[in-house]
Amino acid sequence: MNIQSNNTNPSPSPLERAGVRLTLLQPQKVVFGTGCISQFCDDYLQLGLKRLFILTAPPIFPLIRPTVEKLAENGVSILIYDKILQEPTIKDFYFVLEQARTFNADSVVGIGGGSVLDTSKLIAALIESDQKVEDIFGTGLLKSRKRWLACLPTTAGTGSEVSPNAILLDETDKLKKGIVSPHLVVDAAYLDPQLTVTVPPKVTAETGMDALTHCIEAYTNKFAHPIIDMYARKGIELIAANLLRAVKDGKDIEAREALMLGSYYGGICLGPVNTAAVHALSYPLGGEFHISHGLANAILLPSVMRFNRNSDVRKFADIAVACGVPAGATEEETAEKGVDFITQLSKDCGIPTRLTEIGIPENAVGRMAEAAMQVQRLLKNNPREVTTEDARDIYNSLY
Repeated sequence: MNIQSNNTNPSPSPLERAGVRLTLLQPQKVVFGTGCISQFCDDYLQLGLKRLFILTAPPIFPLIRPTVEKLAENGVSILIYDKILQEPTIKDFYFVLEQARTFNADSVVGIGGGSVLDTSKLIAALIESDQKVEDIFGTGLLKSRKRWLACLPTTAGTGSEVSPNAILLDETDKLKKGIVSPHLVVDAAYLDPQLTVTVPPKVTAETGMDALTHCIEAYTNKFAHPIIDMYARKGIELIAANLLRAVKDGKDIEAREALMLGSYYGGICLGPVNTAAVHALSYPLGGEFHISHGLANAILLPSVMRFNRNSDVRKFADIAVACGVPAGATEEETAEKGVDFITQLSKDCGIPTRLTEIGIPENAVGRMAEAAMQVQRLLKNNPREVTTEDARDIYNSLY
């Protein structure tokens, strides 16, 4: 494909650098707007499905009670599983899968944060399958999905509702592992910011930083693409401008709407481009020490940005501008200001800056670095090669 341009600069165009080809998978239906959970209810009843397995969490149930009652009044049999309180293990997953199989669900809905959504996607895929979840870790190994599936996020963070990804904790290896497949793209996603207004400030901060990390890692990715850049940059703008507002006032619906939209944009980035070193290095924190995904990413993000910054100073300067930072005298100065902004935003949101603050001892650095190097699925995307020694240095910079 020959792309003509008036630019006389002999350097390759963005599309040429990206290789032009891009596969972008999205749900058949995405509904966005405060109160749109009511449309989910109406849409579901029109499908004619009768046995609905709902995954959620206890704090969410009061928000969805009217929806559940309306579905039940219209003849839908419902089983609710609400015990996913943290990032699920393989053992946890199989327990939930058995509940769904015994119930003989013909449809699955996840209403919750990223762990709930990821689990619901895998339940829908494996409820009628001879595959085991251990056999599908990686990319493209899932054969099919035979159950209708919808997701309603209650945090603005993972973007799982529109991504082809799901994460589980392998308790044997003490490492979070990913599954990527087109069959994990949901049939419908309903993004209702009203479902996020009761999220506590701490969770708002951590999930918001997770969404910001998705956008930043996609934008600076080795396989970045101009189509995804548009989503990533807009996501950065929305989250940078509104995260602190939502942390300070959870009922600020305008800020909540902006965060959910920014998280959605980050989720779109995950399939075609995905994340990189921040996520790879965060997995051992979650796997061994059970640090929440968003918190691990938030702590690592500034250090990894500094490590990557010189790989493409222009893009890191773009990030700073998207965050609302005034441009410096040079792109290098602007890029550094951007990292400083992210660092300060994280602090202002109450997120720790040191690994000791979250109970991770320095003697864990070596084994965390070794574990992170196993996540080549993501490290290969990083704009700069990460060695085991680099991983150690990044961890050590956080003590």
